[in-house]
Amino acid sequence: MTFWQSSVTRGEVGAPPRGRPFSVTRDQLSTLYTVGMGTFTKRVTLRGTATNGSERPSLTVDALVDTGALFSSAPSDALEKLGVKPVRTMPVRFADGELREIPIGEVEAEIDGQRMPILCFFGAKDVLALLGAHALEAFLLTVDPVEQKLVPRDAFLM
Repeated sequence: MTFWQSSVTRGEVGAPPRGRPFSVTRDQLSTLYTVGMGTFTKRVTLRGTATNGSERPSLTVDALVDTGALFSSAPSDALEKLGVKPVRTMPVRFADGELREIPIGEVEAEIDGQRMPILCFFGAKDVLALLGAHALEAFLLTVDPVEQKLVPRDAFLM
């Protein structure tokens, strides 16, 4: 993933790219988000589709909590191994302004012992899993940015 040095080091979120570009690995990106941008990860178990009466395959990931992302995402190869099938494609705008059609499917997620179906984009094979706002709403969770944790909240019907 490529960032522009001046945008990250000066904290100019949304500023046009200036300076020289630099790339980071998946591990470095996790550190950058955790330390530099005040976000955190949460352990999530994704469960796939059972076939022929077999137990549902599962995968546990440390997902980046991203309230700026509407839906969650996981590496496409991981979702495919779980037997998750895309139900449609949706237009997605990326931070660099690019608009692409990305497949999305339904997967069961487990957070702190609670299970719920969520919509999940099929991400690139080398990206961190993201836990987006839709999943947080489904689990009735909100973000405590100071303690960097998820906290329960009430549901509202109005």
